[in-house]
Amino acid sequence: MDTVKFNKMNTLVVAHRGLSGIEKENTNSAFVAAGNRSYFGIETDVHKTLDGKYVVFHDDTTGRVAIDDMEVEKTTFDCLRSLILTDVDGKKGRSDIRIPTLAEYISICKKYEKTAVLELKNAFAEKEIYEIVNIIEDLGYLDHVIFISFCLENLVMLRAKYPEQPAQFLIDDYQDSLIDILKKNNLDLDIEYTALNEENMNALHNAGIKVNCWTCNDPEAGERLAQWGIDYITSNILE
Repeated sequence: MDTVKFNKMNTLVVAHRGLSGIEKENTNSAFVAAGNRSYFGIETDVHKTLDGKYVVFHDDTTGRVAIDDMEVEKTTFDCLRSLILTDVDGKKGRSDIRIPTLAEYISICKKYEKTAVLELKNAFAEKEIYEIVNIIEDLGYLDHVIFISFCLENLVMLRAKYPEQPAQFLIDDYQDSLIDILKKNNLDLDIEYTALNEENMNALHNAGIKVNCWTCNDPEAGERLAQWGIDYITSNILE
């Protein structure tokens, strides 16, 4: 698939699960491909394995991307790491396409000087959130990470210890009550792109809230969002 260019204006573009329009999602290959291009950031998802390791992977189970079906959080790291994932054509054949660790992802972001946009998947315990942060701190890259999550409590726990860490609440629809929730918890927003319009984006910006959206692969929609002044666009392919 060819990369689709669009007029992003001042918008910062984030590579969704790495450059997943070209390489297999959430693999080191996808992260490096994004690193070698002009993306501002690289987005991925973090899970905890049965034996307490942190890996980057989207689904709760591996079947969609590996054929072999295992539940990520009930499987050991070594077992997950042994899986060869399918390539973008749905076939296995490349032995390098495996589930990365959180540390590998952060190290790639650091090497290519990309902001890490890290989704805290599912509900974590407070201790687990701080373990994730500690891994990133040990790699010297916490100042270049934006945390995102559909689970508000994950972000509230993050805020308790890291009140100024960039963080965005993931949501799929816009409600007027959203601004109060975001302001109360000092959070920005990451919303499904079709839920945005010029009016609600202006309301969010007037409240001092930065706006990210997922997952926009349509150049016309991307340009319209950029014209409205969106801060970030998360995409598989737009840049």
